[in-house]
Amino acid sequence: MTILRARPAATLVVAAALAAAATTTGAAVLTGPAAAAQGCRVDYTPNQWPGGFTATVKVSPGDAAVSGWTVTWTYAGDERVTSGWNATVSQSGSTVTARNASYNGSIPAGGSTEFGLQGTYGTSGGAPTGFSLNGVLCNGATPPTTPPPTTPPPTTPPPTTPPPTTPPPTTEPPAGCAGAVLCDGFEGQTGSTPSGDWTVASPDCSGAGTATIDTATARSGSRSVRINGAAGYCNHVFIRSTKNLGSVGNVRYGRIWVRHTTAQPTEHTTMMAMADAADGNKDLRLGGQNGALQWNRASDDATLPEQSPAGVAQSLPLPTNRWTCVEFMVDGAAGQLRTWVDGTAIPGLTADGSPTHDIDGQWYNRTWRPQLTDLKLGWESYGGGADTLWYDDVALGSSRIGC
Repeated sequence: MTILRARPAATLVVAAALAAAATTTGAAVLTGPAAAAQGCRVDYTPNQWPGGFTATVKVSPGDAAVSGWTVTWTYAGDERVTSGWNATVSQSGSTVTARNASYNGSIPAGGSTEFGLQGTYGTSGGAPTGFSLNGVLCNGATPPTTPPPTTPPPTTPPPTTPPPTTPPPTTEPPAGCAGAVLCDGFEGQTGSTPSGDWTVASPDCSGAGTATIDTATARSGSRSVRINGAAGYCNHVFIRSTKNLGSVGNVRYGRIWVRHTTAQPTEHTTMMAMADAADGNKDLRLGGQNGALQWNRASDDATLPEQSPAGVAQSLPLPTNRWTCVEFMVDGAAGQLRTWVDGTAIPGLTADGSPTHDIDGQWYNRTWRPQLTDLKLGWESYGGGADTLWYDDVALGSSRIGC
């Protein structure tokens, strides 16, 4: 059985009357077993700055599973959605419609999935309203018992301030710097070799791999870190943060934006590592195996998910040739781990403290209470895998930072 675990987080939940769901030309219409049950919820968590915003939307069908979903809501201001991920998002007037992607349409009873979007605004109308899932009002809202009033709105004169003469920004600035112990877009790097808050390291052995500052490819600003990862064992190369990360505490949230060129091979590779003081300073590693993302524990080679076909199917490949937001949470006291890719929680990359076959059964073959002390970004190959990677807008703190 596919097990989806929703992350615990404080989200902005808004509810109101039903909004008419308008769709764009050519959009597919879901049919069949896609109705939502009573108790459905749509949680909308925004991240706003002057002229622009992103939002993470969590879809929870409630008491019954769905095999496909369509979510609608209404903005009260002039918000305009410009892009989305993990869903097909369109807008007609003030009504937004989001439909599932090919890989996340099925949600079990009591489960959830997440998608994200980005947009612009001139005048924000505050929290959106009228959330529905497959035509069913969510968040406890009930249909109106009387028709809406026909009285026109008050003729309040519009503000006399002219609109801005330049379009609002469409690219979100790096999020989460406030309160994060580490938040770096590498814009302070002046040379070709990472320095200052970063140092080049090869923890086990070095070889043909290199780490450089790149001014040709960046997620934001004008700089990123480029890792040329060579194939074969002993070609390990990382950049390691020189900041004191001890103040992060026992619960560690991280965010990295990563871009790479070559699909994950069958062989084991690593793209991020953190030393664990509670495990002989062996690394907790995030990378891949069997063509999909995985966590790996260097001390005993335990993997999350398990490397069975059913386990690997609970993860996903890291997309190539585009920037991808990877977030993680490690709770050392509870021995738990969670992972999000582009804002969506990945079931196979979740260790919730209770062993589940094909997912975290192997992970909990012993007590795991990590005490992570550093952060390393780069490349380790244990076979035939070679890759070129870029890292940008890296953040680490004691609360979720977001993409």
